[in-house]
Amino acid sequence: MTWSHPRGFDPLVAGAAQWCKDQGVEVTWEKRSLQDFETFPVEELARNFDLIVIDHPHVGQITKEKCLLPLDIAGRETELRALADGSVGQSFPSYHWQGHQWAFPLDAATQVQAWRPDLITHAAASWDEVLHLARAGKVLLPLLPPHSLMSFYTLAANNGTPCAAQGELIALQDGCEAFEKLRALAALVKPECFLMDPIAVFEAMAEPQSGIACSPLIYGYVNYAMPEFREHLIHFADIPAGAAGVAGSALGGTGIAVSAFTQYPQAAIDFAYWIASGDIQKGLYAGSNGQPGHAAAWADESVNQAASDFYRQTRATLEGAWVRPRHDGYMPFQDAASKRINKALQDNEASKTVITDLNRLFRESF
Repeated sequence: MTWSHPRGFDPLVAGAAQWCKDQGVEVTWEKRSLQDFETFPVEELARNFDLIVIDHPHVGQITKEKCLLPLDIAGRETELRALADGSVGQSFPSYHWQGHQWAFPLDAATQVQAWRPDLITHAAASWDEVLHLARAGKVLLPLLPPHSLMSFYTLAANNGTPCAAQGELIALQDGCEAFEKLRALAALVKPECFLMDPIAVFEAMAEPQSGIACSPLIYGYVNYAMPEFREHLIHFADIPAGAAGVAGSALGGTGIAVSAFTQYPQAAIDFAYWIASGDIQKGLYAGSNGQPGHAAAWADESVNQAASDFYRQTRATLEGAWVRPRHDGYMPFQDAASKRINKALQDNEASKTVITDLNRLFRESF
């Protein structure tokens, strides 16, 4: 089971076809919406599918539920090390929890910046430039949960005050500064942003008559940087620089995991190692609408050329990305915190009230 977008589905289908040709083992992929991918219980998926694409904040929950198989198994140490060495930023270690590797990065992503080269001459280098574009009506920001929280995370870490993985989520003053920065932009973009995920923003940016030139914090989608994918090409860049430079973006991406309930553990693990390997990632995977999770693809000349230098232009942001909390209980917090931020933005609530509530929700998530 994977998620419903060419980036999430096409490379796995292509990989399955090649695997069947090479190994004689058939793998059939199904897909569900991006919103379901972010919220649907992994245990339920694991009871129905052998291979599952997951998000790294699920690892605490799935470890407690014992619904996935660890992938760091005896006899494959060399392959495992090669995958670890090929990590872009924290993509590989983000799936490591309580001494085991629960998934391999298939797809590396973080919040980066999207911009239209036919509408502006360069990506925004600072938050002031972002606000200037927003006042001119040229900016969209995905604020549909959980993306409002992701932007809060990014702004906090980029300011040099990242959120914590335990205890208080963030100090009151630091949280207020990040929230006020988010509020300033949210007040300038269209109200429809509260109903938009990254895909909706990209589709709006790519429309023939679109005047949207920039989305400063948005999970990168390489497909929109490929000529002919949509009528208008979208370029990608590092996030606008803050106190931490371009570091601190909230890490995303996806990993391939194996169900603990599968009847075919060896075959499923074999496929996971293969599809995540460097040669496959920079070849078949990248060439089938995928956004690889392996550094071999990110550094490859032909892979970059096919995608308007998407990988080179955003790699610094990804290398400095921040890993979200991953404890059992985090996923409900992510949903509740995103909704709390949106209510505060829409009702113009005091930032101290919002951060106090976020800290309380975070404490209660343990």
